[in-house]
Amino acid sequence: MTVAIDGGIAMITSGFPRVSETFALNELLALERAGALGAIFATKPGDGHAPQPGAETLAGRVEVLSDPRPGAQVARVVERMRGARVRAVHAYFAHAPAAVAERAAAVLGVPFSFSAHARDIRKVPRGELTRRARAAACVVACNTDVADDLGATGARVELIPHGVDLRRFAPTLPPRGEPLELLAVGRLVEKKGLGALLEAVAGLEAPFRLRIVGDGPLRGALERAIVDAGLRDRATLDGTLTHRELPGAYAGANVVVVPSIQDADGDRDGLPNVVLEAMASARPVVASEVAAIPAAVRDGDTGLLVPPGDPRALRAALDRLARDPALRAGIGVAARRRVERDFELGRCTRRLLDCLRDAYA
Repeated sequence: MTVAIDGGIAMITSGFPRVSETFALNELLALERAGALGAIFATKPGDGHAPQPGAETLAGRVEVLSDPRPGAQVARVVERMRGARVRAVHAYFAHAPAAVAERAAAVLGVPFSFSAHARDIRKVPRGELTRRARAAACVVACNTDVADDLGATGARVELIPHGVDLRRFAPTLPPRGEPLELLAVGRLVEKKGLGALLEAVAGLEAPFRLRIVGDGPLRGALERAIVDAGLRDRATLDGTLTHRELPGAYAGANVVVVPSIQDADGDRDGLPNVVLEAMASARPVVASEVAAIPAAVRDGDTGLLVPPGDPRALRAALDRLARDPALRAGIGVAARRRVERDFELGRCTRRLLDCLRDAYA
């Protein structure tokens, strides 16, 4: 049973809604159901994509801070919350949202806290990140990669993974026979490693089809790469899907590929949503051994891990699964059991609520 926090929490997000940030939406909805949500402020508008299911529940409560200047954003949050029964100010992401949360909380005379995810901690100078983490009443890391990094600041860090909705993403019978149906889901940016994926599948011996779901700045480059690799009839870029359509995409796949890398600027994934969604759907995942992905994908058990940016190793793993339907099925079953045990959405959000309740007691 969820215990409501006495007094509402003002939440500072980055863009809202964003189709890739289902974790924030799920946790905000949990706070709302617990009666703990005081207000929601976004430091910038959403991404313009069709919103995820559930976003409409919160749409009327979100105020986009239209003035991009940090000082003006702090002043607006304080103006809106002064006199309200606000318990604390919590930010999604360690950079700009946390800076606004910290300053607004100081003026309001309440604690602040923040959740950290991946790239956001690398957007803050190390000294500032250390000071901010030590000053916060609560610091939440959503994956082991971020938890290890933040732990080095000397701050107390709570590792609370984002959960996956096991009812929405449920096991289904995979496609039978040939071709092998491959699925990749993510923004079309460098850190997703999709160039290496195209190079890998171009040499696959088994018949296959590759569906890439997502959009982003590399779309044009990936379209050209598909043509250059002779994959026009076997690889498609299908644009962004929400959680209304994604379960069907997983159901139509035999294998889900997550070929993440660290990009030229040092950015890398934490634990991508697609990993947990695929595992919940009982689909074997072939993923890069990078960041926090190994916290969920155990090589040979709940998936296959390969070195990041290595098309040959990625191709070998896909060939292995293509030849062995029994291995695909066994990994899928083990993956589902793993997320049921460690990443179920309800338990994860209850842990977050308990963490915030304890921090502000």
